[in-house]
Amino acid sequence: MSTEPQSFEILLVPEHIENLRGEPAAARALRSATVEATGETGASGYPHYRGQGVEADIDPSTRTVEALLVDGAELGYGLVAMIAPDRGHDKH
Repeated sequence: MSTEPQSFEILLVPEHIENLRGEPAAARALRSATVEATGETGASGYPHYRGQGVEADIDPSTRTVEALLVDGAELGYGLVAMIAPDRGHDKH
């Protein structure tokens, strides 16, 4: 059985608030999406997740988004993707 989280919430936030962790950044997200594990490995070598128009390769050990497509396109300039703070809702 995999110990990797089966889902993550990805937040798309303006780059200037990237370093605000926790609720302030989450409250300012322009978009959020819950992505579910596909069981595949992405081109980046990390597990691939998909959901709500978002596809991402995520390093589950560091909770870092390594690759991302939003509605089939790369993320626009001035936006960053981050994993929402863990509130104990990740499914294991």
